[in-house]
Amino acid sequence: MVATSAARAPRTPATTRRAPLLPPLPGDRAWGWLGPGLVTLLAAYLRFDRLALPRAVIFDETYYAKDALALLRFGHERATVDVARANAALLAGRDDIWASGPAFVVHPPVGKWMIAVGEQLFGVGSFGWRFSAALVGSLSVLVLARTARRMTRSTLLGSAAGLLLALDGLHFVHSRIAMLDIFVMFWIVAAFGCLVVDRDTGRARLAAALEGQAAGFDRGGPRLGVRWWRVGAGACLGLALGTKWSAAFYVVAFAALAFAWDVGARRAAGSRAPLRAALRRDALPVVLALGLLPATVYVASWGGWFATGGGWDRQWADGRTTSWPFVPAALRSWWHYHAEIYHFHITLEAKHPYESSPFGWLALVRPVSYFYTSPRLGHLGCTADTCAREVLAIGTPAIWWAAIPALVAMAWLWVSRRDWRAAAVLVGVGAGWLPWFATPGRTMFLFYALPMLPFLVLAVTLGIGMLLGSPGTRRRRWAAAATGAYLVVVVLNFFYLYPVLAARVLPYAQWRARMWLSSWI
Repeated sequence: MVATSAARAPRTPATTRRAPLLPPLPGDRAWGWLGPGLVTLLAAYLRFDRLALPRAVIFDETYYAKDALALLRFGHERATVDVARANAALLAGRDDIWASGPAFVVHPPVGKWMIAVGEQLFGVGSFGWRFSAALVGSLSVLVLARTARRMTRSTLLGSAAGLLLALDGLHFVHSRIAMLDIFVMFWIVAAFGCLVVDRDTGRARLAAALEGQAAGFDRGGPRLGVRWWRVGAGACLGLALGTKWSAAFYVVAFAALAFAWDVGARRAAGSRAPLRAALRRDALPVVLALGLLPATVYVASWGGWFATGGGWDRQWADGRTTSWPFVPAALRSWWHYHAEIYHFHITLEAKHPYESSPFGWLALVRPVSYFYTSPRLGHLGCTADTCAREVLAIGTPAIWWAAIPALVAMAWLWVSRRDWRAAAVLVGVGAGWLPWFATPGRTMFLFYALPMLPFLVLAVTLGIGMLLGSPGTRRRRWAAAATGAYLVVVVLNFFYLYPVLAARVLPYAQWRARMWLSSWI
């Protein structure tokens, strides 16, 4: 239960308080790994199959594949020769693309270092620079499935959540392209998973402290010691922030969520003033684990920029007079560089044919075409006069459109029952969606919504759980049939769109039939 008030709670025997503190996990431990594991294997097969295709530098790979390679070679991003020559060299497996001097880049280095891992392992080429995205995308399915299982106490629902994420088109496409968003999403869902485990382990410590207690805790109650899962969440948030600044909203949101869970736990434990108790015992650990630690990890992620001395603006502060002489020149240069990055982001208003408003993201009004060619008869297996071959970044409509009523259900569930799971889903969606409304003039794209996708999936999953109800209820049979039918629709929807997600060659008429809305073209 999520609780934020300091209302006095009646003292009740410890044996009755332990149940709301820590509901039991499912007893099917083997299936708890096997079910999520199977959907993860499905996700991995889909993502690694034909991963090197198309053999082209598509969309923003033109930035990140090169930046990742520069990090390997120089420790910082470096300027390249003109785009056409550099892309041709990369596709030929060469890295003789460097011009003199550093490159001005507007995203931190963590995601590019992750892309660089694939390039180091498999060399310069489309498979190499996409490998890490495919690996991380597959692992995110496992993380979400296990997290959903713990939240719902159901292996079936956890596996369903993993299946939904595995079969989402936007997730699929970004697991097969060297862009940063899949890495941001992965670290965010990993941080959330750590927090959900921490919620259980923290309550388990409170439950253990209740042993032998006939009444509630006085004053602040027990201290819970170092909460390593919460430390893990902070590290993951730091890595997300070190990939893209948009993760900062999740740092704030998850810290608030964790503190609200602490208040709720102390209330369930019998604290007379749970808010005051949480402020006394939990507030500082939350700030340290979910505030200071992410910031520390973020600064450390710039280690290459600091160490090599050759990155953009690295020497900016050298020899400049300053009113802050006690601050090292490297830190002043780093801060100036961040000011330039911030200016870039707030003034990014260039028109783009595939830009979209966050108002239309849930409805998938305007996807992004990353790659499109028109093969002719006999070329690349084309069997018509004109064919189409595309990589379209679009979510699976059966998931995204179902998430709209599911979010309404989550709002009702939280308001009417104070369900902590519904609140967590709403926080996760809000942190990835609402901040973009504050900058309506900025150039934005559908794929900016990728970090909130796992929470859309959780909303649908919890909605399925509401529909199914408790075992043995009269509606269970028809609800199970409806759930099965819905999952079949998701499978069919994904595989119907699969050719335009994975650059398969289609006769133009078949490609056009998959463009359900004119705005998808």
